[in-house]
Amino acid sequence: MPSELDLVVLGGAGHVGLPLSLAFAEAGLRVGIFDISQPALDRIAAGEMPFKESGADELLPEILKTGRLELSTDPDVLARTMQVIVVIGTPVDEFLAPSMTVFEQAVAQISPHLRDGALVVLRSTVYPGTTAYVAQHLQRAGCRADVAFCPERIAEGHALEELRTLPQIVGADTPAAADRAEALFGRLAARTIRTTSKEAELAKLFTNTWRYMKFAVANQFFMIANEAGLDYTHIIDAIRTDYPRAADLPGPGFAAGPCLFKDTMQLAAFTSDHFPLGQAAMQVNEGLPAHIVSALERRYGGLTGKTVGILGMAFKAESDDARASLSYKLRKLLTWAGARVVCTDPYVQDDRLTTLDCVLDESEILVLGVPHRAYRGLAIGGKDVVDIWGALGNGIAL
Repeated sequence: MPSELDLVVLGGAGHVGLPLSLAFAEAGLRVGIFDISQPALDRIAAGEMPFKESGADELLPEILKTGRLELSTDPDVLARTMQVIVVIGTPVDEFLAPSMTVFEQAVAQISPHLRDGALVVLRSTVYPGTTAYVAQHLQRAGCRADVAFCPERIAEGHALEELRTLPQIVGADTPAAADRAEALFGRLAARTIRTTSKEAELAKLFTNTWRYMKFAVANQFFMIANEAGLDYTHIIDAIRTDYPRAADLPGPGFAAGPCLFKDTMQLAAFTSDHFPLGQAAMQVNEGLPAHIVSALERRYGGLTGKTVGILGMAFKAESDDARASLSYKLRKLLTWAGARVVCTDPYVQDDRLTTLDCVLDESEILVLGVPHRAYRGLAIGGKDVVDIWGALGNGIAL
């Protein structure tokens, strides 16, 4: 007879689910990871992290030795616990509207295996009202369950640290669901904050959208200064130096990844006026690669026949996650402009990429796509470098 599990994480082999599973196992819980990716589970079982996560390379083998981590592609594992965390979010479709199909499929998948009275916690970012939607559909499927939304709020790559230090929002619409979710996450979080489910859903969307909008302001300022022929690095240094009210102004750079753009569009879909500030932020951030290409075309009188190298293809520094990376959009736009494009990244695994030496040897123009530490102090041999991040200290004026 299979043993009881304290918790099962549905989607537990991914960037959100795996660090969470490790953290709960480290806290002493017997954790089941349910995921449809057998290759990812095989790597985890071998003690190998499928992606970069600070501290996880050392923690995973130690957790495996304890026997408190079980891996499965069989949904029957859900029947061995009274606590399930669902780590799937609401995607946006080709019209930038949220799609609930994934949650309809999730309910259909888990309901035949869910125990009577189980706690179901949604973890990834969802469209407002999704928690209540899932609770209603589970009830229609004949499942009696407590449902809560406990959003992850960590910076990718730093989950193991931040799961222990950041407050955990617990969004629930019944006292029982709130009590149970709070008790579960109280094993990890330094503090919990109770809200309704929809308040928690909006709190998560507001947080990511606010970051996306701040990046858009920084990128718009960069483009304004750039088009005026001015060095934005000097301007932002003048703004920030010993001036506390500008300390929260980020530097320019690609604002991308699997969350910020998507969550801003979910908020736009939720509001009656379609959130014009968010739409404007999207246009600015998504337009930055095109701004760079247009500026290069003006500077060089066109890019046909030029070889352009992109340094960094992940969506942020010190990450191997290339999901929604704007470096790939830049690559496409440069190709459409007639350039030959060669790309590299120290972490991203992609057959289309080449080595750093190859990029440095073959490129006439370099663009810093991601400010990885590996590129700091890089000897570039006098080539023109586009460095919107201000990380190399020797970028050309566009």
